[in-house]
Amino acid sequence: MNPPSSRRSYWLKTLHQWHWISAALCLAGILLFALTGLTLNNAALIEAKPRVTTRHAELPADLRQALVAMQAAGAGAGSGAAAQRRGRHAQADLPPAALAWLSGQLGIDAAGKTAEWSADEIYVSLPRAGGDAWVSLDLESGAVEYETTDRGWIAYFNDLHKGRHTGVAWRWFIDACAVACLVFSVTGLLLLKMHAGRRLATWPVVGLGLLVPVLLALLFIH
Repeated sequence: MNPPSSRRSYWLKTLHQWHWISAALCLAGILLFALTGLTLNNAALIEAKPRVTTRHAELPADLRQALVAMQAAGAGAGSGAAAQRRGRHAQADLPPAALAWLSGQLGIDAAGKTAEWSADEIYVSLPRAGGDAWVSLDLESGAVEYETTDRGWIAYFNDLHKGRHTGVAWRWFIDACAVACLVFSVTGLLLLKMHAGRRLATWPVVGLGLLVPVLLALLFIH
């Protein structure tokens, strides 16, 4: 049987190893979320000047006719025609030909984006981190309008903080960073416990860190 000192040494070494590895893994994420936490919490103090860009184009006649035919048939969706008879927009993906034309003509990647089909227009919302975009296709005239809004780098990083319009890969990163932070916190707590005997202020300081947010929530959040 290992003596208590050997077990303590083993656990100290193991916890320190897990602690620094998890800290290294989540360091960039912690810095990002801390900084964007400040910008989000003080958004009223940060002036934003969105930059709006509008571009125009015209659908080829054959593509416009194909889209009109799809709209008349219910936008390629089983419930599309019924939805339009009830006064609502039908929702369906754009056909491959329209996607290819938008990509080649305006540099728009609308693949996987659901379009809203009405009697005379197709509208596609293209939200993105730090801004917004949309494209409208007029089925009567063939006019195409594409508008993008860029709210700047602060808005971009704020959206990264919230996971807003960031895609699956970034959500995975947030989950991985959260797991690393949990490991960092739990190993830190266990290390505090192991050193608490020689550091009398350990638990009062830990308790203060817990008590302050609890009191603030109870007293000032209603």
